[in-house]
Amino acid sequence: MRIICYKSEQKSDQLAALTDSDQIYVLPYNSFLQLMKEAEVKKQGCLSLVQEIIENSLPIEEKLEELQLTLPIRPDEVWASGVTYLKSREARNLESKSTSNQSVYDKVYEAKRPELFLKSTLHRTIGTDTPVYIRTDSNWQIPEPELGLVLNSKGDILGYTIGNDMSSRDIEGENPLYLPQAKIWKNSCSIGPSIRLAETVENPYNLVITCRIYRDGEKIFEDSANTSQLKRKYDELVSYLCRDNVVFDGTILLTGTCVVPDEDFTLVNGDVIEIEISGIGVLRNPVKINNSVKITN
Repeated sequence: MRIICYKSEQKSDQLAALTDSDQIYVLPYNSFLQLMKEAEVKKQGCLSLVQEIIENSLPIEEKLEELQLTLPIRPDEVWASGVTYLKSREARNLESKSTSNQSVYDKVYEAKRPELFLKSTLHRTIGTDTPVYIRTDSNWQIPEPELGLVLNSKGDILGYTIGNDMSSRDIEGENPLYLPQAKIWKNSCSIGPSIRLAETVENPYNLVITCRIYRDGEKIFEDSANTSQLKRKYDELVSYLCRDNVVFDGTILLTGTCVVPDEDFTLVNGDVIEIEISGIGVLRNPVKINNSVKITN
């Protein structure tokens, strides 16, 4: 069971349930947060509440591809995990041109404490089919396809979604202290197109993540990975996020990437990024330059 949000004639945001047979049932909510809160009040899981609602309902006539999907959840914050896959450690060492026996990224990969950083806020986060922006002061930019955990304020994992943690590799590689600028800017984070309810995922450590990039209508990159390659467990990442911290209902925690384009690749204006995770869907974003930003030297 997946949860989607779309624009209807009556509402700008209409929540709906998408079954495994691709039938779509309208839910009486505008956001996933409302569903979460009602499930908490009724002391039941989100899945059982959705099943209760749609039990005596009829699906809508529209097909998924006919709907204009919006953000499946409007998170106050999106956090991200770094260097959680071996491929990520290797990529970070490459971009920083580290030649030491043990770089900062090697230490993070092996350390007990994971790397966590604030990736985005609501007004910087976009959904599927909305353009992601590339920075005007970076010459080496890539998407980072990741599995996202949908959390409540207690740190419970209520669902899974897809995240694109856009990254400026040259800025981070110049100095690790530039990480916020390498990670956070307008339209630098996308999530969607759905939330797979946690109760319906048999094994979250066996999900295939595929990234495809198109340029001028031709596919120029494709690679896949599996969440089984993740070094850390989801509960471990969540536990560190919750330590001495305020976690809001609907917070997204991205779990790191294991799909990294070659070092000579960078995104350009007009590219199209597709990130697919089995059982969740395809997150699709065109790439644009943020022309509203003025550069001052």
